Amino acid sequence: METRRTTPPPYIPQIRLYQDWLQRERGLVFADYDALWRWSTTDLDAFWQSIWDYFDIQSPTPHSAVLAHNRMPQAEWFPGAQVNFAHQVLRHVDAAHAAGMPAIVSSNERREHREMTWPALRRQVASLALHLQEQGVQPGDRVAAYLPNVPEAIVAFLATVSIGAVWSICAPDMGTAAVLDRFRQIEPKVLIAADGVVYGGRAHERLGVLAELRAGLPTVQHTLLWGNLDATVSVAGCASWARAVGKEEAETALFEPLWLPFDHPLWIVYSSGTTGLPKPIVHGHGGMILVQLQLGALHNDLGCSYAPNSWGERYHWYSSTGWVMWNAQVGGLLAGITCVIFDGNPAGSKERPDWALLWRFASETGVSFFGAGAAFYANCMKAGITPAQCGDLRRIRALGSTGSPLSAEVQAWGTRFMAEAGVDGGRPDGIWWCNISGGTDFAGAFIGGSRELAQTPGKMQCRMLGAAVEAWDEQGRPVYDAVGELVCTQPIPSMPLYLWGDDSGARYLASYFDMYPPGHGRRPGGGDGPAAMGAVWRHGDWIQIGTRLEDGCVIYGRSDATINRHGLRMGTSELYSAVEALPEVLDSLVVDLEYLGRESYMPLFVVLRPGHVLDEALRARISGAIRTALSPRFVPDDIVAVAEVPRTLSGKKQELPIKKLLLGQPLEKVVNRDAMANPGCLDWYVDFAARRAASVPA
Repeated sequence: METRRTTPPPYIPQIRLYQDWLQRERGLVFADYDALWRWSTTDLDAFWQSIWDYFDIQSPTPHSAVLAHNRMPQAEWFPGAQVNFAHQVLRHVDAAHAAGMPAIVSSNERREHREMTWPALRRQVASLALHLQEQGVQPGDRVAAYLPNVPEAIVAFLATVSIGAVWSICAPDMGTAAVLDRFRQIEPKVLIAADGVVYGGRAHERLGVLAELRAGLPTVQHTLLWGNLDATVSVAGCASWARAVGKEEAETALFEPLWLPFDHPLWIVYSSGTTGLPKPIVHGHGGMILVQLQLGALHNDLGCSYAPNSWGERYHWYSSTGWVMWNAQVGGLLAGITCVIFDGNPAGSKERPDWALLWRFASETGVSFFGAGAAFYANCMKAGITPAQCGDLRRIRALGSTGSPLSAEVQAWGTRFMAEAGVDGGRPDGIWWCNISGGTDFAGAFIGGSRELAQTPGKMQCRMLGAAVEAWDEQGRPVYDAVGELVCTQPIPSMPLYLWGDDSGARYLASYFDMYPPGHGRRPGGGDGPAAMGAVWRHGDWIQIGTRLEDGCVIYGRSDATINRHGLRMGTSELYSAVEALPEVLDSLVVDLEYLGRESYMPLFVVLRPGHVLDEALRARISGAIRTALSPRFVPDDIVAVAEVPRTLSGKKQELPIKKLLLGQPLEKVVNRDAMANPGCLDWYVDFAARRAASVPA
């Protein structure tokens, strides 16, 4: 594929351009990043208004305030403003196209390279939006998608939100039960699905799953089918994707996205807790526009494709549509950036593993920002890939990592690897690593990078602008150079509007504000400070923040019992439903152990019915049940037979105490025997933890 390879202009980091603008337009000068961060988290009105103005967010009506109510939850942002995510994307069509930059560059395991121009993106979005309106889709209706990471998914998303409908997507590697657990809650009016996917060198037909989804979603009135495996596929009762996006320019030329209130629902994403169904999290148009632009430009250092400073930005972050990084990838379009996407297995196939595959894809498509989960880089290191296998990587100037802690060893390997490929990213300390940590819950990042700061392997550079993040101990006191709960003491525009169906707000409060309810709040900046007006967001991660700016931040994994496999979160209850449906299994308990600098380890403990043994056949059945109901990503690393699962007096499984025990904490620090229904079973877990610790290198 031909790629633009011209001499780049002198490069200025995006965050430096923003600070120059602050000085010129606001008269604000900051001595260092720490001062800039403190301003951004204490003067919220001034900071978020600057983001609105700097990125020239458009609204036909003025807003009466920036933050009308400073509280968590229920902060009210930019009342009176009207926006639309799709409008912010499509405003770049003419300029980006005139600069010769495509909107989307894509490929897959079949090496089917495609480029979609900005005018083609606008026409297809308009065509599909008009088609949905013809089917009676109104603002607020839900459109659910079962699609892989392809341009069609992006078109469907933009068309949906352009008319005020609410988008939600699940990846086709998820089983029917997991998808229905999500989509049933939101009662979609339209379903858009693919006939199948290719992954790991094999075609996986999904028409059977589609039939089960249609049967299990009685609210669906219209189904669109996209032929990924067979372009001519036809199923009774399903409309043709090609016809829906095939309206001529004359029919689509006058289409314009609707202006919507700032907090109009944009999409519903899912973040699973330890109990109950996955949480259907609703984010708004305005909040996501602001946060995605700020994250992409100021912290990921992405410049719009047609700006002189950007040299034609091409942004790739490997993801499936089931991970919030897909949403972040699409967010690149908000700034006129070319999105470069890959559909398939980054490791090739089991028969022919190839961890250089994504790197060659980046070379062929001229990627300038290359992002992936931390586990991807670790696997590349273990596979021993060399630059000679990867093509010309010299367009890459930044590597992004998230999903789990990136160890110092892996980051140092990646820096050496890029240096051997002739890439230093324009920095004296080698390629710039933009290591971020955030979450599906607010579709943003709390911790991330700044291109102007020094980098230390194994650490993240800084707390994000506008994110009043601290590490708190169990008494709600901030700690430095010590591990604590990651909290955010001030609202962020992309925090959830609400959880779908949670009319009382009780589930929302319990999910994020149960540990530090109103009265615990502190303003950032040190000292005791006045209490915040609302509760404090507790994210569920362990974090260490350095006393000095240059000490950076370290994420140590989940502080709750949620499963986090390479950035994809799943509730333990969903796994239990799959495992305990097997007649041989009476009870089960799973914990996901994330180690800084080591591979994560997820054991599954099962209590079997009398007369059954945990042989290889049963292990295969258990793994198969998880693979079918959830995803292959959530198959455990080990399955162990136990006599009992530890439970509280009220019958709850004690996942978090067992997780802490296996992470090396002493038993007396993690559990109260008097609060247990079966304390006698703990001795086995203590012994298992000791044996595990002895077998794992420090």
